[in-house]
Amino acid sequence: MNLAIHFEIPVTDLERAIRFYETVFEIELERADIDGNERALFPLHEDKAGCSGALAKGDSYVPSLDGTRVYLVVSDIEKTIQRALLAGAEELYPITRVTENIKVAEIKDTEGNRIALHG
Repeated sequence: MNLAIHFEIPVTDLERAIRFYETVFEIELERADIDGNERALFPLHEDKAGCSGALAKGDSYVPSLDGTRVYLVVSDIEKTIQRALLAGAEELYPITRVTENIKVAEIKDTEGNRIALHG
């Protein structure tokens, strides 16, 4: 069993956040209302490795550069960073090779969260 099963990225403007994440990651998010909080769910493919995640808006969700870092896997980190910057992100940590096959980078999304990319 994998210990991590779900993550939630806090947002204050759900519409802005949806536009940002759909543009940067070239995905479609599914809207949901869970326990009185607005969500936009990331695609989850049951037959693939990984966990579920969502953008979450509610009183207890406060965007921050501090705290837990979520790493999102991308197929082309350079193109993803370019889309992110064009969509309003700020580069916090440049693309850095950590092994022969892995590069990482960090951005500040349009909500003010630190998001790490793994490619």
